Amino acid sequence: MRKILSYAKNYKASAFIALALMGIELVVELVQPLLMARIIDEGILKEDFSIVSGWGGLLLGLSLLSFAAGITNSFFAAKLSQGVGYDLRRDLFTKVQHFTNENFQSFSTPGLITRMTNDVTQIQNLLFMFVRIALRAPLFIVFAVIMALSINAGLALLIVVAVPVFLLFLFWVLFKGVKLFKLVQNKLDRVNTVIRENLTGIRLIKGFNRGDYEETRFKEVNDSLVDKNKRALWLMETTMPVVMLGMNITILLIIWMGAENIQAGNVKAGELVALINYATRIMFTFSIFTFLIMVFSRGNASAHRLGEVLEERTPSYLSETNGKKPELKGSLLFDQVSYRQGSEEVLHQVSFHVRSGETVGILGETGSGKSSLLRLIPRLYEKQSGQLYLDDNEISELDVKHIRSQISLVPQDIHLFSGSIRDNILWGNEDAEMEEVIEAAKKAQIHSFILTLSDGYDTLLGQKGLSLSGGQKQRLSIARALIRKPAILILDDSTSALDAHTETELLRTLEKEACTVFMVAQKISSLKQAQKILLMEDGNVIAEGTHQTLLARSPYYREVYMSQQEEAE
Repeated sequence: MRKILSYAKNYKASAFIALALMGIELVVELVQPLLMARIIDEGILKEDFSIVSGWGGLLLGLSLLSFAAGITNSFFAAKLSQGVGYDLRRDLFTKVQHFTNENFQSFSTPGLITRMTNDVTQIQNLLFMFVRIALRAPLFIVFAVIMALSINAGLALLIVVAVPVFLLFLFWVLFKGVKLFKLVQNKLDRVNTVIRENLTGIRLIKGFNRGDYEETRFKEVNDSLVDKNKRALWLMETTMPVVMLGMNITILLIIWMGAENIQAGNVKAGELVALINYATRIMFTFSIFTFLIMVFSRGNASAHRLGEVLEERTPSYLSETNGKKPELKGSLLFDQVSYRQGSEEVLHQVSFHVRSGETVGILGETGSGKSSLLRLIPRLYEKQSGQLYLDDNEISELDVKHIRSQISLVPQDIHLFSGSIRDNILWGNEDAEMEEVIEAAKKAQIHSFILTLSDGYDTLLGQKGLSLSGGQKQRLSIARALIRKPAILILDDSTSALDAHTETELLRTLEKEACTVFMVAQKISSLKQAQKILLMEDGNVIAEGTHQTLLARSPYYREVYMSQQEEAE
């Protein structure tokens, strides 16, 4: 919670003004019963209407002052809460942008979305309520008890006994509530996970006729969320009736004992009214407390969840800007490079050299480490040992953002953004001219298809480009990569959905590009023209060379090639 509340330091002026205005409301609320007592005892009972009008006018003026202070307080409280919410979302988004593969294993995507939306909203509610009424509530109870004691200590003793009992009860509810609402937020993460999986995989669900199964799965997580939420809300909702019952009994005792004291001449009627007024207002404040406890319980649980993201350790090199910033030519040297995910070694002492401008094919079974090797080049993954040189510089000495600006990656899982085709291609280089967009599309063999669309390059794509085929999405992603004019182009099995003719034309185009190309493919026919082919198995490069060299020297490569030839025939 301390980490989250530190964000309020940027809005100290708004917080202080809001608290000052809240103090005005508090003072007016404490003084009102005393003024009412004086109006009754010195004005109404003595039939002196000048006293009634005088003190009544003051009471009305103070009420208007309190009203104005309350309205202005709400403005500054909103400024504080909305500002902190804005800063939290900004820092959470920036933090996630620096996450590595290992970080994403600790947080699910729906969970991160919930934290940046729902949890931030809970913090905003907590801050708003704190400077609006949360601090005023306990202060009013303390000073109201003191004011009641100053009027009549005997009758006020009933309030003094009742208040600590109810406060202890409320603290117990608060302790239980924090735990319950943390469970609620975790259950909400699970519901969002199932919803996201269903929305992104709806075609697969329909294709396998698994709608009933997914409805049952959603019902289970939804029922679990409802159950936890009901338990938390039941606890909160039963709190107020318990406190109200206790305070009403206290007020009845004050009236009963006050009536006897009036008859005995030990207390005035106005003083009894003031005591009842203080007791009633304390009861109302306790009812606010139950709402505040729910807000605090949710806010505290959310603060813990947000703190987990903000305090997640990320590599320092992702934010450093003091590294070297050379213009890459595209040569690479892997020297005994190893990479580990958790306890599993994915790459084991990999070594090879690539000259600038070469096309390198990478072949291997699923899980052999192909994608992990490629992600070491732009430092999406971080090697555990060995040396990796880009040109003549060890990669750890280079500025990450600078080298990534000269590398284009087309991953296995194609992702297109909502917007037009033009926007998606320009995403690779937002400063490119329209001529460059068309040139990149032509190189990616997608230009002719775009021209068949009614709006051409201005055609809007749905989320993830669901209206396009797999091959069309792959070619758009390649165009997005080419428009950057990269020094190193990485194609991670990103031509698998292309027909043979389109793939051949694309490969011919890539041969003319002035960049080093890394290309993962399952078909040897896609890699035959590469200057070098790396054959991978279980995280090791077991052979390297040209197509002809590997055919002559690698039984495994030869076996794969012959089997693919037979399939083709």
